[in-house]
Amino acid sequence: MPRRFLSLFAVIGCALGAQNSPVIKLQYLADKPPTLSSHASTIEETPQGMAAAWFGGTAERAKDVVIWFSKKPQHQWLKPVEVARGTEDAGAPQYACWNPVLWQQPGGSLWLFYKVGPSPDTWWGRVQESKDGGRTWSKSRRLPDGQVGPVRNKPVLLADGTLLCGASSEDAGWRLHMEWSKPPFTEWHRTGALNTADQWGAIQPTVLIWDGGRIQSLVRTRQKVIAEHWSSDQGRTWTPLAKTSLPNPNSGIDAVRLRDGRALLVYNPLAENRSVIGLAISSDGKSWKHVTDLESTQEPGKADLAHNPGELSYPAVVQARDGKVHITYTWKREKIRHAIVDPSRITN
Repeated sequence: MPRRFLSLFAVIGCALGAQNSPVIKLQYLADKPPTLSSHASTIEETPQGMAAAWFGGTAERAKDVVIWFSKKPQHQWLKPVEVARGTEDAGAPQYACWNPVLWQQPGGSLWLFYKVGPSPDTWWGRVQESKDGGRTWSKSRRLPDGQVGPVRNKPVLLADGTLLCGASSEDAGWRLHMEWSKPPFTEWHRTGALNTADQWGAIQPTVLIWDGGRIQSLVRTRQKVIAEHWSSDQGRTWTPLAKTSLPNPNSGIDAVRLRDGRALLVYNPLAENRSVIGLAISSDGKSWKHVTDLESTQEPGKADLAHNPGELSYPAVVQARDGKVHITYTWKREKIRHAIVDPSRITN
């Protein structure tokens, strides 16, 4: 049977095979994307409905890669529109755009953070604001030198109104740090590097706030495992990185603290490749249970885990006001997939 049909059957089986499956719906943000390549999506709920952004062009790093944006006011995603490109600095050449992150300020604006530059070890952060849910945008601003903002995953809002951003750099190996600011994001602060590259090759934190104010950061690594560290002082200092029980094939992850108190993680559950994307659940951030696969491009019974027939990667996740969880992820570097999940169907 052709591989494309096997992949399709895997999706249908995941979404519809069991009545109590937590997966309610799977769809593309755009059946016919505006670019050959789409990657690194972000999703957020606005007062006007769901919103998503991603970078797209001929291929990652190409100068024609820009930030695309789409809204879902009701049942269908609207046609994607370009909202940012790497030519905002006067007189500068066009560079590739990277890793957009949407954040809806409570009672305020929708903010778009993203990176611009020829490569991750030389890029810089930018931010722009929409006061009408993404219909129009302010002029993009470059962040202060040394700041990238939330490097790939959504930031978390602390009790005092500070936005804590998981960040990382790649100019001296893969190193983590944290950044924080408050709207309108003109003044920024950051920690130093939280690891050395010879200890861990780690980037792209996803941040969770637990009861009692403890903050957990889960990170992508080159060591084939998700690593974690913790803070008890609002993200200013952190414990040393330690491995979790969760595999990681050197790929992005994202997590959200659900309103029922649990945390839901979206990740690649194979250590060798990005051909499967799935969900894990935890009540304390320490013990994780794999729940289900959202999608797989692996051929059934394929023993060679190094074989990767199609990448499913770089998830983003948010819980909407109605309790449903919305996830976006890269589908074979060609499209962005949107999944809707009912967390009430997930048992620990």
